Amino acid sequence: MSHKGKITKINEGSLAEEIGLVPGDAVMAINGQNLTDIIDLSFAFAEEEIELLIEHADGSQEIIEFDKDYDEELGVEFETAVFDGIRRCGNKCCFCFVDQIAPGMRASLSVKDDDYRMSFLYGNFVTMTNMSRNDFTRIEKLHLSPLYLSIHTTNPELRCQLMNSKRAAEVNTQLDIIDAMDIQYHTQIVLCPGLNDGAELTKTIDDLAKRAGTLSIAIVPVGLTRFRDNCFPLKMFDKEKALAVIKQVEQYQERFRQEKEVTFVYLSDEFYLTAQQPLPISEYYDGFPQLDNGIGLSRNFIEEWQQVVSESSNVKNGYSEKLHLTVICGKSAAPIFTDLFSKVLIDNLSITVLAVNNDFFGSEITVTGLLTGQDILKNLQNQTGNCDGVIIPAAALRDGEDVFLDDYSLEDLQKNYTKKIKVAADARSVYNLFTKWHEVEDRRKRALYTWQSNAGYTK
Repeated sequence: MSHKGKITKINEGSLAEEIGLVPGDAVMAINGQNLTDIIDLSFAFAEEEIELLIEHADGSQEIIEFDKDYDEELGVEFETAVFDGIRRCGNKCCFCFVDQIAPGMRASLSVKDDDYRMSFLYGNFVTMTNMSRNDFTRIEKLHLSPLYLSIHTTNPELRCQLMNSKRAAEVNTQLDIIDAMDIQYHTQIVLCPGLNDGAELTKTIDDLAKRAGTLSIAIVPVGLTRFRDNCFPLKMFDKEKALAVIKQVEQYQERFRQEKEVTFVYLSDEFYLTAQQPLPISEYYDGFPQLDNGIGLSRNFIEEWQQVVSESSNVKNGYSEKLHLTVICGKSAAPIFTDLFSKVLIDNLSITVLAVNNDFFGSEITVTGLLTGQDILKNLQNQTGNCDGVIIPAAALRDGEDVFLDDYSLEDLQKNYTKKIKVAADARSVYNLFTKWHEVEDRRKRALYTWQSNAGYTK
């Protein structure tokens, strides 16, 4: 069956530009091989003699033949990484955040992907409950490693209960298959009080630590919104329970640093912030292997902030007139930002950290990445004191777009708030906005789907 890889962007000076491709064209086949995703495309495009079947926006098709270097890339971005459609999740996990979103939100927020290809390409966590024998065969053939796997528990019966899926019980057999393929994987545990914590967590850590393929274990707390209609009754971690998890996991961390020379099992920032405990030092995150999963985000920001401040220690910064900037964040990050930014000494600059209450999802949701545009606007309008400009965290916006989770756009926010709004993606960009507010513009890259050289898929 033929699938289409629709092109959304042609990189300047690229091979694609040279052979005359334009946005809207779709890649159909390479050297007669049909393509299901950008992984297929990467391997097929490794040849030096290429016969490219293209379908143009008007429906006409064209074969373009050319020679290229082995490692030369096409230089395009695609509408999606998988041309045959994203694999959907068929589970009904009792902790699923997608099942807790507000009614009437954009349809894309209700799409639960569970696609092993997105796991390999972009670090999306998958449960493996929708994978076939052919999928495992392809993973071995192309050596798609590492993968990112949602485990939650290695107790088959409990996993079935948590995920409401009979196939969830196959997890240990599936891990045996992957281990035999010499495929490595990062794992995730969404921890639910009274279900997979305590003795069950101990068993899961022990079981995963024995496996040759396990690279890391990330433990994140269940998040609950106010839209949990007809959902399994769950509770969030309070200070006492979060502290108990920290103490339990710390024993493993010390042991693994002796045995494996890495911490191996990591807790998300929410546990430390909820328990009001200090964050682990940077070395304990071992290069932050699960940063996108909220593991070490705060410590990474602190380290990056201290680095950029140190680099700028001899640079004279300041403004000729008073400038009042407001930094938006969730409640959990507010103490960290307040501590860091209170030490900023820039002439005529005043910094306010505005911790936004998440009225949309519920006040128990405190992370910055789940803030909505409407809540941010409401908090800005109610802010007391002076404000000349606002810094919005990029984490609150959808990847590649200026849209918040509530489908409220950055443009909508700017239309309804008179002061200039700019976006910061990391500590360095925040500092640049502090020191050069009037000069720095928002130039974030909005790349969609590209692919790396096929050398990255092989041993």
